[in-house]
Amino acid sequence: MSKIVIALGGNALGSTPYEQLELVRETAKPIVDLIAAGNEVVIAHGNGPQVGMINLGMATAAEAKAIKSDMPFPECGAMSQGYIGYHLQNAIGNELASRGMDKEVATVVTQVLVDENDQAFSHPTKPVGAFYDKETADRISKEKGYTMVEDAGRGYRQVVPSPKPIDVIEKRAVEGLIAQGCVVITVGGGGIPVVRKDGKLYGTPAVIDKDFASEKLAELIDADQLVILTAVEKVAINFRKENEEWLSELTTSKAKELAAQGHFAPGSMLPKVQACVQFAESKKGRVAIITSLDKALQALNGETGTKVVLG
Repeated sequence: MSKIVIALGGNALGSTPYEQLELVRETAKPIVDLIAAGNEVVIAHGNGPQVGMINLGMATAAEAKAIKSDMPFPECGAMSQGYIGYHLQNAIGNELASRGMDKEVATVVTQVLVDENDQAFSHPTKPVGAFYDKETADRISKEKGYTMVEDAGRGYRQVVPSPKPIDVIEKRAVEGLIAQGCVVITVGGGGIPVVRKDGKLYGTPAVIDKDFASEKLAELIDADQLVILTAVEKVAINFRKENEEWLSELTTSKAKELAAQGHFAPGSMLPKVQACVQFAESKKGRVAIITSLDKALQALNGETGTKVVLG
């Protein structure tokens, strides 16, 4: 039996709560396959589209005087953890029940410690929320003061600071639930970013990359494997070019070399590869995998995916 941390992308969860509710029913099936194979499974997820839409919706409602004030960004992250976690635990619980498996699923609203002096606070890079055309993005930027950037040819999105995670505040609670046999959903959206001042924790407006938060969690709970799920079955170099090459295995040194050569897109594949390298280097024997959701079990069996190992 292996202890596995699975990182689900926020974009894979749907662009609306109704779409998400449908999608997670399919998402639950390969996750339960991993549980049925005897693994302890901990699920992390992104929230980029969701937290951005909550933030924008609250700001718009405040401007229209429908509510008294807009919602601080850490609270938007907490709201996204709650509703995404509910959808996932509901779908996974139903899938477990349909197979006659008696397991509880629990979502932990999770705070993740960051450094208030992290350089990321001076350079927002993390895309959140919906995609817009340039005209609409320029209008939102002017009206609300958001930083809007073009995102991988798909349109313009808001960007916010993305500091690196230092610690997961609720890690012992997560470990306790795992020990009781629960399937745990945690560090949603990378966790709610908090800083420590005078021994107290305070929320800070940012989004932690869920790949780095998942890696940090995997280290802290001593997971055997980190599985980062994305839209493709394997990692590629020369992506979408004539000489495109799909990779079945990467050593940590080779991954760093390819990253330095610019093969992995920032904000997309690059943080996934970097998180996998960090996990593989954190302790001898740890393995990280990048693959698609529908191929997760096959990837763990060594049949597909890109495996990142120390070397």
